[in-house]
Amino acid sequence: MLSEKQVEARLREKVKAAGGLALKFVSPGFTGVPDRLVFMRGGRICLVELKAPGKKLTKLQEKVRDRFKELGFKYHVIDTYEAVEDFIKEVSNIER
Repeated sequence: MLSEKQVEARLREKVKAAGGLALKFVSPGFTGVPDRLVFMRGGRICLVELKAPGKKLTKLQEKVRDRFKELGFKYHVIDTYEAVEDFIKEVSNIER
């Protein structure tokens, strides 16, 4: 079974190969933020929470996700290599 760390490594690798950046997101004093901010060409910014396969968001993470969505941001939860591939396809299909 994959670990969250393995899924995160695959995400970083694929984002870099697509010409983007997947930066670790740490916000002192504000817990529950997503693991990565992904910056892609065309000014696209994505919020990504990484999980081991089948793991769910905590209640705090759900609350933070809902707040970001209220603000109009897309929030992705990725827990498999397949989900990484789907994410890359989605964020790469933008006008350049």
